[in-house]
Amino acid sequence: MSRPLRIGLFTHSTNPRGGVVHCLELGEALAQLGHDVTVHAPAEAGRRFFRPPVLARHVLVPARAVKAALPVVVRQRIQEYVDYVANGNASFDIFHAHDGISGGALADLTEAGLIEGFVRTVHHLDQFEDPYLDATQSRSVQAARQCLCVSSHWRGALFSRYGVDATTVPNGVNLSRFDPTPTDSDGPLRDKLMEGGRAGPFFLAVGGIERRKNTVNILRAFLEVRQSLSRAVLVIAGGASLLDHSDYRREFDAVVAAAGPDAANSVVITGAMSDDQMASAYRIADALVFPSTVEGFGLAVLEAMASGTPVITSRMPPFTEYLDDSKAILVDPHDPGQIAAAMLRVFDPSLRHDLRSAGLQVSVHYSWQASAAAHMRAYGGVAVTPSPTDLKGEPNHAGNAVSSSLAG
Repeated sequence: MSRPLRIGLFTHSTNPRGGVVHCLELGEALAQLGHDVTVHAPAEAGRRFFRPPVLARHVLVPARAVKAALPVVVRQRIQEYVDYVANGNASFDIFHAHDGISGGALADLTEAGLIEGFVRTVHHLDQFEDPYLDATQSRSVQAARQCLCVSSHWRGALFSRYGVDATTVPNGVNLSRFDPTPTDSDGPLRDKLMEGGRAGPFFLAVGGIERRKNTVNILRAFLEVRQSLSRAVLVIAGGASLLDHSDYRREFDAVVAAAGPDAANSVVITGAMSDDQMASAYRIADALVFPSTVEGFGLAVLEAMASGTPVITSRMPPFTEYLDDSKAILVDPHDPGQIAAAMLRVFDPSLRHDLRSAGLQVSVHYSWQASAAAHMRAYGGVAVTPSPTDLKGEPNHAGNAVSSSLAG
């Protein structure tokens, strides 16, 4: 492909989730290569990307606010994407979905003959009990012309579950955004997080309170650590999600309540943080505690390492694909005692120095430019043809036809 391509990237939301970060950074890197890139996400009125791209264009697909069970939300978001594209709003050489919602929409558009096909990136696979969600995930993968995975682990899982042979493409880290050099914003953020008599040390967990992020075991480990480091603080950042984690949050809150008010004061739940705040949070943290049980790749690991922060993470794929005991403290994520021991070990001066140095070396091997180049090689296996939405004259008719078929 010697000519610049028109590339449409599609993600499921504007929230700072790993898959959305991947989509935005990939869009920027592809635009740097000279391609015409547009990143899409459904957005309710007043919502914006947590960090809009600079080099790539971005489109906020009109979405209605809805408070309902996840299958209803997913069905609506898919329909909103279908309506938007079918009405002549998107014409690309490459349509590229980054999740089941956008993949489900592009599968519907492909079946209706309104696009020639699409590429689907699989960050990880979920186990859905709901038949509609399970079928949507399956279709978003099996209907794709080509599938990409961010780790060998999920490439194997994809083949095992669906018989789909994917191409592995690397993740990256933005070294201009995540850097160990202190900035003027670091001190004020630390002061804010340490309000109420909190002193530190400061452990950072990223991803909010979710079962797959293993937050309850992180909390149990932290409470054990406080027996030795009585002024330690656990900061839990992030957590914006379409999924309902209320049952797991109640389990988390029960453990906090049982530990007493002093322990409760030592746990800081920030919710989603701004991009600048996250960069500062990594730098001022004494360690990232990230023993996730289900992860596509673990962008937070790379971000922490690029910030010079030691990492504690799970001794399991995908982390073991790019980490060993010389680069991070690897633990059994199901053993809070082992996590706690790692949180105490991280203060050993020699180990801390080695982890910091090794982490910085790991991070420089992962760039979004390398990821974009790998994506271009993968796109080379996809036939590039003009989208049928280039045809003039009947965009509304096409849109109505697709809407009717899906409603039925």
